[in-house]
Amino acid sequence: MLRVAAFTAGALALAGCGSGGAAGSRDYIRAVGSSTVYPFATAVAEQFARSGFKSPVIESTGTGAGMKLFCAGLGYAHPDIENASRRIKKSEYETCAKNGVKDIIEVQVGIDGIAFGESVRGPGMKLTPLDVYKAIAAKPFGKPNGYSSWRQVNPALPDMPILVYGPPSTSGTRDALAELILEAGCKTDPTMKALKDTDEKKYKAICTQVREDGGYVDAGENDNLIVQKISQNPRAIGVFGYSFIEENPDSLKGIPMSGIAPTYQTISDFSYPGARPLYIYAKKAHLRPIKGMAAYIAEWPKTWGPDGILKKKGMVIAPEDVRRKSAEIVANMTLLNPADLK
Repeated sequence: MLRVAAFTAGALALAGCGSGGAAGSRDYIRAVGSSTVYPFATAVAEQFARSGFKSPVIESTGTGAGMKLFCAGLGYAHPDIENASRRIKKSEYETCAKNGVKDIIEVQVGIDGIAFGESVRGPGMKLTPLDVYKAIAAKPFGKPNGYSSWRQVNPALPDMPILVYGPPSTSGTRDALAELILEAGCKTDPTMKALKDTDEKKYKAICTQVREDGGYVDAGENDNLIVQKISQNPRAIGVFGYSFIEENPDSLKGIPMSGIAPTYQTISDFSYPGARPLYIYAKKAHLRPIKGMAAYIAEWPKTWGPDGILKKKGMVIAPEDVRRKSAEIVANMTLLNPADLK
């Protein structure tokens, strides 16, 4: 055990340097990943720094881009932690393992909802996954998207141009949009549902690719920019984490999906169609060489309870059994079982 730890530390020292550190060393924790998890991770980092440790550096890269950085290798030049608004994919884990990142700790830290919002001056939209799919898919049901207004999508909707500001392809929020909303709308067609079993690549292209003609606008990894765009334009719709709606009640209101409004309760009980778990991933090999990393991870359970700071920041608190299991993982630094991944 001691020899393994010593080898790991030595390997890290040989792996180069991270930005801001001397060659072969780094005196701070580096986390990358989800823009949705970013404000929560920042809050935990601030509380952690009050205990005397150097504040971790948190980067908002998007879940997908963060996974690429996280899985690129071990050593001071690579991130220690990945914040994710979806679970790591089997293919991503395989990339990690190929690059020597085999021992990964997975901790569910809370719940969020991929929410649709409009300005408080908006028309009071009510959508379904089918409405959203037809409005922003590149080729709804395999045909080029010719919809220009919401009324063309559904006669019950306002005669208003389709303008949706949302996350880029590198974002976990975009992955959730595809999986929880677009695919749900696409699979209302039995032919598309059957296509998944016969030609998954074609199915993904038809069911999850978004239009690039202006109906859907990639607003980058800054969800606050989407909030700003929506609050200024009552004819636009935004896609972001639920916490941004809760934090901006004077300018935004949530749009019901299939008759269910995005609220703390509907997301916590997963009745809202866009509810999703939030995670952090940590490299076990970095725990000893990176000063304070284990203590930083141990800070999360102190913040994610009903009375913790993360709820005040807008995070939906996970059920007690989930929190208890996550706390046990943190206490024991239990490794992720890759057999559980898809």
